[in-house]
Parts: sequence; C-alpha cells; structure tokens
Amino acid sequence: MAAERLVVVGGDAAGMAAASRARRLRKPDELEIVAFERGRFTSYSACGIPYWIGGDVGERDDLIARTPQEHRERGIDLRLHTEVTELDLDGQRVRTRDRDGRGQWTGFDKLVLATGARPLRPPLDGIDAPGVHGVQSLEDGAALFDALEQQESGAPAGREPRAVVVGAGYIGVEMSEALVRRGYRVTVLDRAEQPMTTLDPDMGALVREAMCGMGMDVRTGEAVTGVLTDGRGRARAVATEEGEYPADVVVLGLGVRPETSLAEAAGLPLGDSGGLLTDPTMRVRGRGDVWAGGDCVEVLDLVSGRTRHIALGTHANKHGQIIGANVAGDYGTFPGVVGTAVSKVCDLEIARTGLLEQQADELGLRWVSTTVEATSRAGYFPGAAPMHVKMLAEVRTGRLLGVQIVGREGAGKRVDIAAVALTARMTVEQMTGLDLGYAPPFSPVWDPVLVAARKAVSDVRAHAL
Repeated sequence: MAAERLVVVGGDAAGMAAASRARRLRKPDELEIVAFERGRFTSYSACGIPYWIGGDVGERDDLIARTPQEHRERGIDLRLHTEVTELDLDGQRVRTRDRDGRGQWTGFDKLVLATGARPLRPPLDGIDAPGVHGVQSLEDGAALFDALEQQESGAPAGREPRAVVVGAGYIGVEMSEALVRRGYRVTVLDRAEQPMTTLDPDMGALVREAMCGMGMDVRTGEAVTGVLTDGRGRARAVATEEGEYPADVVVLGLGVRPETSLAEAAGLPLGDSGGLLTDPTMRVRGRGDVWAGGDCVEVLDLVSGRTRHIALGTHANKHGQIIGANVAGDYGTFPGVVGTAVSKVCDLEIARTGLLEQQADELGLRWVSTTVEATSRAGYFPGAAPMHVKMLAEVRTGRLLGVQIVGREGAGKRVDIAAVALTARMTVEQMTGLDLGYAPPFSPVWDPVLVAARKAVSDVRAHAL
C-alpha cells in the first residue's frame, strides 16, 4: 500500500511542529511528509528577534530551535526557498515556485496551512525605501541587524544615531528598547492615544511614562504620512501630520494580519480579521483534508465566545502539535484562548489577559473596573517594587473579565493567575480564596492580584445595591 502524502505550507512553529509530531506517530512508509518554506530558516523564535537585536541573545542561530538539516534527518522532505503560489483543493495539489522561478505541482492527501502573518505596511510614500525595516521573520531581523551594524561602524565619532519606530505595540515597544540599548536616540510614533493598545489607555499611560523616563521621545496621536528620503533614495526622516522626525533607521511595528491570500483564493472560510476558521481539531471548516494553525488562523476566545486573531508562538506550537496528531490518526483539540500576553520595555513588565474595557462594551457587558497599586514583594523586603493591577469584573455575577498588570520585576508573570481564573470562569470572589504561594521575597501576604480581586468584590457589590 502506497504511503499517504502530507504537504505542509510554512516552515516555522505551527508547520514544523505539525510535521514533527506526525513523523513521530507515523513511519515514512506510512506517511510521506513534504514541507515548503519560502525563506531560509525554520523553527525559529520570531519573538526573540528584539532581544537578539538588543544584545540579550548572543547569536542569530540561538533563536533557531531546529535547523532544516535536523528536520531532514528526522524524515521530513523540507524544501527551502520554495514558495507555494496556488492551492488546487479539488485536485489535491499545490503549485510551487523555487528560487530559480521554476514551477511545479505537488499532490497531497492531507494539507497543512501554516502561512503565518504579514506585517502591516501602509501604502505611504517612501515606506519601501532602503533603511525602512519590518521585523516579522528571521530574515527581517537579520537584515535589520546587518543594517544597524553597518550604520554604527560608519557613524561619525560623537554623533548619536537616530531611530524612528512607527507603532507602539509589542514589537514597537520591544524594538524601541533594543535600539536604546544599542545607543540610538529613539522616537516612537503611534496614532493611538497611548502606547500598547492591547491595554486600556490608563494602563498604557504608565507604559508611556516609563518609556519617556528611559529617554525615548514618545509621540502619540500622530498619524504617519510618509517616509522622506535623501538623494540616494534612503530613508532620512518620518513625516507625520505634526512634523518630521530625522532617522538613520526606521523600524515598523504596526502589527500583523493573517497571511491567508492563498486560502482566500482557494475559497476557504475566513473570519472577520481575515484568519482561517477551523474546528477544535484545527481542521479547516468544511474541508476533510485541510488543517491550519499558527498566525494564519482565528481562535476561539473563551471570554467573549467569539473568534479572534492572536499571533503568538505559544498558540502556534500548540496548534502544530494538535494538527500533527490528527493528521497521523491520533486525536487532539485546541480549546481556545483567553488572550494572555506579556512583554517588557527595559525593566518595566507589561501583561494582560481577557477583555479590555472597549471589548467588554462591544459585547454589551456591564462591568466594573478596579485598579490597585501594590508591591511585588513584602514592603519591608529589599527590592520590593510597585505594580499596578487593573481588574474588570461583570456586574451582578462578579465573573472575572480581564486583568492588566504594569510594574517592575515580578509583575508580568502574575498575569498567569488571572489567565487560569479566566479559563475556569471564576468570579472575583472565588479568586480571593486562591491558595497562592507566599514568602516575603516573592509576595506580600496578600498577592497584588488578590488585592485587586478583593477590591473588585467590593465594587461588584456596590453596583448591586
């Protein structure tokens, strides 16, 4: 009996996790696995790129979990520099183009789409000029790293290089820190009211305050109108409605959208954000032979009950494991997410999970909001640092809806307490009884998350009167 063929489109987290799991479960004479990757890297941590740029990670290859050769040694036919250009789902085949421009059709019995996300690049004058960098793939990161090295080696002595970061979301904030650490004078531009629109504006204001305290020039409420170039066509400044900001390098951190152009052309179902829609096994809805995972899909939000696009490596790796099991004849499901994310800018830790105020309003929920300031350790213990915890709870039921945390060391990972509580659909009153670990070097007697929960209980009761 001939082996089935699994074709994987995309060689990073979701795609290669699916291929690797399927290979562990099925032998090569049972399942042939062919994976196509248009770039030259596989299985790398895109989330680690800012930390490599900033010097926390020593070498580019430290970000690579498994090389192409290692995948091939494990029985996966991995083809680099090969882009999938068309899906013929009825004919069960994909068309590819290699780096020499040669086209070829490859048949499949089962297909995995792990095409990732594409960075937002608005159609502005000069946006594609040399000196303007996105930071989505490892190739992008390597190009930026090389450009910075070249810029720094050729800079006049005593002149502080200048960088403009467009967008103040996760990538923008993390890249701003990396550039500051490399000695750049950094200007951050964002059209939103405050940095980090994944937080409510009052919490984003804390991030802005910290960024300004680190020497960054943070300009919010300014829409970029174009990138200005010099006589050689290189970026020299970024223009907004308010003025011009000189730049030796421009970094785009405007977010991403699902890369689903192939899927859309093939008529596969997409959600409101353009991500592929799947069932809990990560099988594309309405297709018995196609699975999808990673940054190209929408996932179920367990708090809102709706699907949403969240581009995180944690989800992509889980998707790949589940897909690999299912295509190999085993079984697995992805239950959904609560929207947990952490980041940092220098020593400021930023975390969120669940709903923001605006999202709760859009769902028609009635809610109360509580913000407390506490410390990361017992107040008398050396190193105790302040943190702000904001908690949203539903009026009447007291159900936890969301938590945001901004603070110094020890703040960020506390959001995991709230993530578990959201997954369990706990009320804020139930949270106050959680048996959390305590010792003065790690926490006050009442952990800051529980302090916020206690205050939220009082606020819910006050609204019930």
